[in-house]
Amino acid sequence: MYIRSMIITKAAKTSQYILETVSPIFNKNGYSGTSMSEITNATGLTKGAIYGNFKNKEELALEAFSYNVQFLIDKLKSIFNDIESPIAKLFALTNFYREYHNHNLPRGGCPLLNVAVDANHTNPELFQRAKYIIKKMTDGIAKMIIDGIEKGEIKNTIDPKKYGGRIFSLIEGAIFTSLMMKDDSYLMDMMNHIDKMIQMELQVK
Repeated sequence: MYIRSMIITKAAKTSQYILETVSPIFNKNGYSGTSMSEITNATGLTKGAIYGNFKNKEELALEAFSYNVQFLIDKLKSIFNDIESPIAKLFALTNFYREYHNHNLPRGGCPLLNVAVDANHTNPELFQRAKYIIKKMTDGIAKMIIDGIEKGEIKNTIDPKKYGGRIFSLIEGAIFTSLMMKDDSYLMDMMNHIDKMIQMELQVK
């Protein structure tokens, strides 16, 4: 039993090492454009060792995408953990995205945008995973709004689902524009716009 436990632990550590190493590579080069030779060179492992932990490149791409997204979600969670007010959480969200490229550029940019371009017609399973993450994130913003309504911080006439989708779409659109134009002013301006929207349309005076 002890030996089996050690084997499982070693396998889990190897899988984690592979994901930590190749996730930024997938994100930078594209999930369909990353070759197995790049993966083996980066990890120092053989192709057989890689496939001993992931059944194929497609599964590795899915897990790498999830790892990249979770990296950002964990950063957000660490910020939200110290904030009680739902309105304050919404403002913390825009503050986070003001620094988004500092968080994410070293890892290859926004994983959601990268997947939307790279996997739309080439990897349906990966594209569906991205759609799931988008729904999860818009639902998360909607949940903040629902909490704000329940605590009397946000107007009870607000549609949480609509505003959750609106805020997320504005953020992702600004990330795309700033990335394409290599100009963070688009992202800063949109975060300021969302802050005003929160103050003028959502927040109870």
